[in-house]
Amino acid sequence: MRVMKWSIIALAVAAGTSQLAMASSQDESKGFVEDSALNVKLRNLYFSRDFRNNDSGQSRREEWGQGFIGTFESGFTQGTVGFGVDAIGLLGLKLDSGKGRAGTGLFPTGSDGRSQDDYSEGGGAVKLRISDTVLKVGDQFTALPVLATDDSRLLPEVAEGALITSNEIKGLTLHAGHFTGINAQDQTDRDSLHLKQADVLGGTYAITDTLSTSLYYSKVEDYWRKYYANVNWSLPISDAQGLVFDFNIYDTKGEGANNVTAYDGQKLDNRAFSLSAAYNIGAHTFTLAHQRVTGDGDYAYGVDGGGTIFLANSVQRSDFNAEDEKSWQARYDLNMATYGVPGLSFMTRYIRGTDANVEGTNNGKEWERNIEAKYVLQEGPAKDLSFRVRQATYRSADGVYYGSPSIDEVRVIVEYPLSIL
Repeated sequence: MRVMKWSIIALAVAAGTSQLAMASSQDESKGFVEDSALNVKLRNLYFSRDFRNNDSGQSRREEWGQGFIGTFESGFTQGTVGFGVDAIGLLGLKLDSGKGRAGTGLFPTGSDGRSQDDYSEGGGAVKLRISDTVLKVGDQFTALPVLATDDSRLLPEVAEGALITSNEIKGLTLHAGHFTGINAQDQTDRDSLHLKQADVLGGTYAITDTLSTSLYYSKVEDYWRKYYANVNWSLPISDAQGLVFDFNIYDTKGEGANNVTAYDGQKLDNRAFSLSAAYNIGAHTFTLAHQRVTGDGDYAYGVDGGGTIFLANSVQRSDFNAEDEKSWQARYDLNMATYGVPGLSFMTRYIRGTDANVEGTNNGKEWERNIEAKYVLQEGPAKDLSFRVRQATYRSADGVYYGSPSIDEVRVIVEYPLSIL
């Protein structure tokens, strides 16, 4: 895997040497203030999870909150080396909760079992740019397949560390990073996920306009090392039809003090892959996906970011990532713009997993159904205001997902991005 990764990157570099841009991003810098941007995303989230027939513990979690996600990004000073700063400000406000309904992951929970009324976090980063390469050191959001901060609750996770992003060659993006902390979505402490150290390396290369590939490596101290690869191929059929194939694979091996994750004490050493095929015709998209985990242990992630699972069957409630698990997905998307209602879309999918090796059985079964409706205002003073309703039904007689056999979940999300500067 390592040899193949570097061979492909070397090939990409060789192929792209004749495509170096004449004018770099730094050459076109307008200045620290002139290129600055200040944005605030308002997120209102209602979260309800019903455990149905759970007689041994909490039967329901239900909370409602308002989040403010502020980001400031300065421009770069002019010259050969440009300098700048970024800042993050997060605020979460509790609108409704209760001692018996807490624990949704929207708010920090106190020793009395109640959610806090509010919580906040702030951070900053310094950055420098040479040509089309940027080094950023400090607090930041990340979206790498081997280190991705989660943004599925009221406020996002925040990573702390250094990340180099290079776009010197047309079509090729390279990343190298060193991270020393990640803060959870519902916490304000520094590094609440207890990440000691994570080193990441890799990149994405667009071979053609329709074919791209990614290769990444990470090493998380006391947990694991990971390899990740992706191939994405778009195949246009006509102006109104097309196919998209997407393949993802992780190779994970446990290292250090916390590498035992299989219930029988085996060392973590597995491969997790998914392959999806999507057919689009007009307003309709039909998708089929298959996912499989082989080797010892579940596909493990979390300390390296709650979004570090770029697999097709990682959906609203379950990831279908148990040891030996095989899962299939059927999905349908509808874009109502074709029917004269731009901004309105619908999605539904069904995923079924079998052969999960969990405590008590080696043939664990689970299934999940998701239904989603979303509308984004296209014009007017509230342009880009979005409304989304997400519903999930999850069942597993074997308790594959955290021992919870039945979950009904509803999320109502209203978001409004404000561009202040």
